[in-house]
Amino acid sequence: MTEGEAGRRERGAGARLAAWLRRHDPGFNALRRAGRAAIVMPLLFLLGGRVLGSPDVALFGAFGTFAMLLFVDFGGPLRERVQAQVALAVAGAVLVCLGTIASDPAWLSAAAMAVVALVVLFAGSVSSVTASAGTSLLLAFILPVMVPGTIATLGPRLLGWGIAAVVSIVAITVLWPAPTREPLRGPAADACRALAARLRAETAYLLSGDDPDLLAERDRTRAVGDDAVASLHATFLATPYRPTGLSTPARTIVRLVDELTWLNAVIAQFDRLGQAPSGVPEPIHEAAWTVKNAAADVLDESAIVLAEHAGDPAALEDALRRLAGARAQVEAAMLTHPPTRRSDTAGQGGGERGDEAGDGGWMITALDPGFRAQELAYAVATVAGNISLTARAERRTWWQRMLGRQPGDLRGPVVAAAERASGFVGWNSVWLRNSIRGAIGLGLAVLLAKLTGVEHAFWVVLGTLSVLRSNALSTGQTALRGVLGTVVGVIVGAGALFVIGGNPVVLWIVLPVAILIAGVAPAAISFAAGQAAFTIVIVLLFNIIAPTGWVVGLSRIEDVALGCAVSLVVGLLFWPRGASASLRSALADAYREGLRYLRAVVDAGVGEGARRDERETPRVQSLRAAAASRRLDDAFRTYLAERGTKRRPLAEVSASVTGVAGVRLAGDAILELWDGQEVAGGGTAEAGRVLDASVARLERWYGELATQLAAREPLPQPAPKDPSAPARLADAVADDLDSGSADAMGTAVRVIWTADYLEVVRRLQSAIVPQARVLRDDTPRRASERA
Repeated sequence: MTEGEAGRRERGAGARLAAWLRRHDPGFNALRRAGRAAIVMPLLFLLGGRVLGSPDVALFGAFGTFAMLLFVDFGGPLRERVQAQVALAVAGAVLVCLGTIASDPAWLSAAAMAVVALVVLFAGSVSSVTASAGTSLLLAFILPVMVPGTIATLGPRLLGWGIAAVVSIVAITVLWPAPTREPLRGPAADACRALAARLRAETAYLLSGDDPDLLAERDRTRAVGDDAVASLHATFLATPYRPTGLSTPARTIVRLVDELTWLNAVIAQFDRLGQAPSGVPEPIHEAAWTVKNAAADVLDESAIVLAEHAGDPAALEDALRRLAGARAQVEAAMLTHPPTRRSDTAGQGGGERGDEAGDGGWMITALDPGFRAQELAYAVATVAGNISLTARAERRTWWQRMLGRQPGDLRGPVVAAAERASGFVGWNSVWLRNSIRGAIGLGLAVLLAKLTGVEHAFWVVLGTLSVLRSNALSTGQTALRGVLGTVVGVIVGAGALFVIGGNPVVLWIVLPVAILIAGVAPAAISFAAGQAAFTIVIVLLFNIIAPTGWVVGLSRIEDVALGCAVSLVVGLLFWPRGASASLRSALADAYREGLRYLRAVVDAGVGEGARRDERETPRVQSLRAAAASRRLDDAFRTYLAERGTKRRPLAEVSASVTGVAGVRLAGDAILELWDGQEVAGGGTAEAGRVLDASVARLERWYGELATQLAAREPLPQPAPKDPSAPARLADAVADDLDSGSADAMGTAVRVIWTADYLEVVRRLQSAIVPQARVLRDDTPRRASERA
């Protein structure tokens, strides 16, 4: 073989390896973490053990490197990553102190482990940053509580941890710095651009008179818009935790997922309106088209601001003001040309609404273009408002951030954290259950390891931590893979030691390579491969400390097996059935709270017997609905993590989950619709009774849905529309629309639009029921349930 051929073959092998890594480690995130750890960890181990001559400094420096470089990878801009790294270092130092103090006696160690694990695991509910650091924080406590020590050893332990912290901050800054990772930002900007193009294409086609080229362009932009929103939603669900922190930009950007999904549905409804039946644009249609164009401008500006970190939102806010003006023109057109019982309203929209013209639906049909225009304007303004808040938050000065000043009416991170945490306090909370399960498992592992006196007892606890999952089946499968991976690692490590012999220089040379493989293997290959690679690292590490050959691997097999056994027992005893049942319960609870919120906003607006000055009730119910939605999000993510044994397509399940956001956002829209509006007119009381009855019908149906979901009983069929409601509503407000009073006419229009929002919630039933049946049927019933 010539030298050139050999070079080409080597380049080909390197290209294939790089391509394989790209497929299995997108963005090279695992390789980046492993590369840093492979460089830093041996150096710190050498510094502590050989230069300083302190086993504690070496041990805590080495495992501190694992905790802060390998087990966690914060996202966001570099400044936020450094801040998170500093917070992890400080919190870890506190846990090192607590673990050392609680390392004896055994009962104190076990109790402290359970308490710390519960706090750390549950704290992840308030932020994905805290959740992603959970393993690192637990390791900072497990190591000192399992390695015997006294107050005298606290100094060297903190020195080792502190050195690892300082070096890790330097490493993430200068060693292959990660690009800014904000997973939702790019897809959200793409969705804004796609929806803007869809709005423009639809308007151009309607004004063209059925131009075939513009028809093709409209259909193309519809498909692109649907794909962009679906991509955003898929990105949102692709992470094990809800991808949001406590920073203001993180909290505002995550809202865009539900809002853009809802906006896409709103645009789809608006597109069906078409032109006026006469073919001559009426004032309301002209105003509606103006809203469409203004909304497209706002979405384009939103995409520009969102695509740039700390972008200037001035142009976006100007576009928002133009949209608000276009929305006001819609209402003015409705008041200037109020609907009358005319024949030319019968054909607008066609379908269900056109068929109602003879029984009172004529009024709803006539007001429908205005409703769709203001619905679109509100949905776009909501999206753009959050993007503007994001930009304003990112443009704050260092001093404003330190003082905790928030843009707009946003609450501070402490209040937001308290609201999120309180929302997960409940027996049906999957996050709370998993936190309790993890705390009990780790506490039992510490107690068992201490009482049995096994060598390297902290491996028992690490084994428990690594395999405990959300249900017994997944825990058992992971435990088996963990033990098998450990056995393979011992065999490979023994072979490596046989080849290397006792040469310490070669051991030091091989150690970084082993760390690199151990860091990449779990993400790029499998959990079992990661366990095998980590076992090889342990075998090499302990033979550098004190040459013992491969027998140290036998101790690791014993300890890992014991830890896995603890996880399996805890998984069998505490909520062993997994996320399917929890998801049904969370879904039922989310719909109940969503309907309570809907009831509160309708009552606050024009509901029968409502006291309009009591605005606190919608606010409280809004927080409860949002908390239930977050619990549902957590249960859904756990369900997705268990999808290896599920045959149902993801789309079938997610439709029933996204319906919850539709109910909640409809409530937000109704609340905004009546904000600052003076209720006037003689038909308000009767209109309130009609709306109250409509809400009651929704409450009964969604309540039955929730009950049947929890009980795994046949689900209710979608409820038909109340045939008498349109006529009763039209009769109630007809005189007010003809009164000439701006306040009375405005109230009458808002009454009809409120009924339209309630109809949107009713129509959700047809999308929810077929998909929710998937959850009812997804897991087998117990024998007692089948009997």
